[in-house]
Amino acid sequence: MKNHSINIFFFIALIFIPFTYYSSALDTIYPDQELKDGNSLVSEGEMFELGFFSPGKSKNRYIGIWYKKISYGTVVWVANRDKPIRDNSGIIKLTINGNLLILSSRSRVVWSSNSKVSSRSNMVTMQLLDMGNLVVWNKNKSEIVWQSFDYPSDTQLPGMKFGNDLVTGLQRFLTSWKSPDDPGIGAYRNTHDTNGYPQTLGWQGDVLLRRRGPWNGLGFSGFPIEKENPIYSSEFVMNEREIYHRYALKGSVVQRLVLSWDGKTEFLQWIERIQDWIVYATGKVDSCDRYLLCGAYGICSINKHPPCTCMHGFEPRNPEEWAASDWVSGCKHKKALNCGHGSESDDVFWRVARVKVPDTRRSWYNVSMTLGECEIVCKRNCSCTGYMSLDIRNGGSGCLLWLDELSDTREYDVNQDIYIRIAASELEGLVNSRSDPNERKRIHILVLLTSLAVSLLLAMVYACRKINKTPHMKIRGKWNVHNEKNTSLLMEHLDDLQFLSLYEVAKATCNFSVSNKIGEGGFGPVYKGVLGNGREIAVKRLSETSKQGLDEFKNEVICHAKLQHRNLVQLFGYCIHKHELILIYEYMTNKSLDSFLFDEARSLMLNWPQRFNIIHGIARGILYLHQDSRLQIIHRDLKASNILLDGDMNPKISDFGLARKFVGHETSAKTKKVVGTYGYISPEYAVHGRFSTKSDVFSFGVLVLEIVCGKRNKEFSHGDHNDNLLGHAWRLYKEGRSIELMSASLHGSCVVVSEVLRSIHVGLLCVQHHPDDRPTMWSVVLMLVSDGALPEPKQPAFFTDESRGKLESLPSVDESTITLVYAR
Repeated sequence: MKNHSINIFFFIALIFIPFTYYSSALDTIYPDQELKDGNSLVSEGEMFELGFFSPGKSKNRYIGIWYKKISYGTVVWVANRDKPIRDNSGIIKLTINGNLLILSSRSRVVWSSNSKVSSRSNMVTMQLLDMGNLVVWNKNKSEIVWQSFDYPSDTQLPGMKFGNDLVTGLQRFLTSWKSPDDPGIGAYRNTHDTNGYPQTLGWQGDVLLRRRGPWNGLGFSGFPIEKENPIYSSEFVMNEREIYHRYALKGSVVQRLVLSWDGKTEFLQWIERIQDWIVYATGKVDSCDRYLLCGAYGICSINKHPPCTCMHGFEPRNPEEWAASDWVSGCKHKKALNCGHGSESDDVFWRVARVKVPDTRRSWYNVSMTLGECEIVCKRNCSCTGYMSLDIRNGGSGCLLWLDELSDTREYDVNQDIYIRIAASELEGLVNSRSDPNERKRIHILVLLTSLAVSLLLAMVYACRKINKTPHMKIRGKWNVHNEKNTSLLMEHLDDLQFLSLYEVAKATCNFSVSNKIGEGGFGPVYKGVLGNGREIAVKRLSETSKQGLDEFKNEVICHAKLQHRNLVQLFGYCIHKHELILIYEYMTNKSLDSFLFDEARSLMLNWPQRFNIIHGIARGILYLHQDSRLQIIHRDLKASNILLDGDMNPKISDFGLARKFVGHETSAKTKKVVGTYGYISPEYAVHGRFSTKSDVFSFGVLVLEIVCGKRNKEFSHGDHNDNLLGHAWRLYKEGRSIELMSASLHGSCVVVSEVLRSIHVGLLCVQHHPDDRPTMWSVVLMLVSDGALPEPKQPAFFTDESRGKLESLPSVDESTITLVYAR
């Protein structure tokens, strides 16, 4: 009886062993096992699932891989894209020799991986990995026989190679779906081109739409990247066997790169809180992203109208077409090249700074050359039209030469420069010749003589002051003196700054090239420059049409030269030459806050932790000006465009042209000339001309609300009322709905609601109507970092369109003491 029970036990065990084995290996199947429609494989961590599915409204059946743990049903790979099964008879099967098959009714082969192992003795398995890769392994999983990552559909997942195997000829590229309901191969594809120096191209059929460009050490040149990404890391491999790019995620972030059915290339990021994907980045930047928009030797700038101009030394090939805004014909050399005709007439190379690398399909490269060696090689080859460093990191390395016309070039805010061949005669007329070795000596002598002349002028002014009490007034564009006291003070501060000759400034900015222009303010245009030692600078040049001049130049120097704080832009140099007044600042990689805050696309890059850090930084900078600096400074023009951002998105206050300093116990003043920007000016300053530290507090409060909301105060509108941003924030606060002020672009970032509400509360305290009600900046900094209770704010000033309109319509208020109110 005992033996009989044992036999029954073993019989039952033998029956259930296969089912137990199969259920514990949900991510794997073995040769001659079948996976029927309705069953699926699930990766070990349950991140991905493989099985049959029908997309959208379609009833066709496909084998695909989709997310399971998150965003269930989001498909990342499809096998039988153009060969759907019309019913539920589909089967997926792995043969003993390693071939993966999809069969329909009557065992008809719909799709095959066309893979096999060399010998039947090798036991093969098929496994769905937790990274979304479907892999056919050989015995002991020592070698991959076939994998879905080698045949991507419309999605590139982390770890997937995008590029070419130079040994087998395998090309890994993305192709779009035909429609949301049809995963068949669509019209769009992204490829990795290896003709010349490798680059990524985007196609619609046989038409090249755009280029992501070649790898520059940090990313593809078609995207302005100057530092490592905090979300993902990128890898580019180029050797004799393969050329590819892939990325890996950091931490628990989930991202995928998708080429959508309508041709958009987007990085999508999963946000658990809202249970949805958001667009983290997009492949299309703007209209300048369109391939060959400006033709050969043309350069596109999204900040110009029209956007296309010719490179230095070139002119439109067809002026009539260019006049009609058709730029595809491109540009040609103004003067013929003289390659090889003697040293005196040899061609030279002109640096075009901060650009997207031109098309590299007709190029030559060497990864070990220096930039100097690259120039020599290019100069010796009359077919070479330009050169650059391959890797922009650490000063640059490697050599890339173009052997054809330079095409598809655009301005980008990234430290990526090219050098183009032009005739030597094109340098004539630039500020001072680079070939004159005695020029710097003459400049130093000129500076010395100028200093002596200024000293003599001071003596003459002092001798004549009793005869003529009327000070000499500023004449536009000329270096005239108000009085010896102010001039002495100016010279005292100039001694703390580095003097740069006009030649040095012109050389650093490519002779104030429009391609180097990064902005313009009330003083004049601002240019990006690079000094001979490699230091990047921002150059602010007084414009001929500016209403500002020596007063603002002097004010900027006196109020800014000796200020040192991490949240203030550093002024470290100047240039005075004849009619030229130029200020030299540290260069800020990410330009101004408003370029992010009020731009629909770029605002997505500004998450809440960054915005809160910016609010903190601005507050600390203003506190330094009001309380901790050597001079007590009231800025008077705090606004989003005067807050610059460095490479790590840290804020720095700039533009001290309208600032006022106080000495001793002075805390306020009155003026007949109200200057500033509508939307940021405090009421007592706008109406009565009275300004104090509380005027800056008001401007800071407006900034805080703009940073939270992502809208300009003076342009804000709402369908339910006529309030501006201040009034809208006040209305929401009274109704207990302050969180609704938060920008929609922040819904996908990690938001600490208490920080948002505290920031709004502090902002409302700062924009209260009466100056005495507003906190000091010391209190503001403490309130931002503490968790204590905050006082109740009172009604803000200028909180409706009507009140703003009344202000702007006042020609003269407070007994005609104010003579000018203007926007900047």
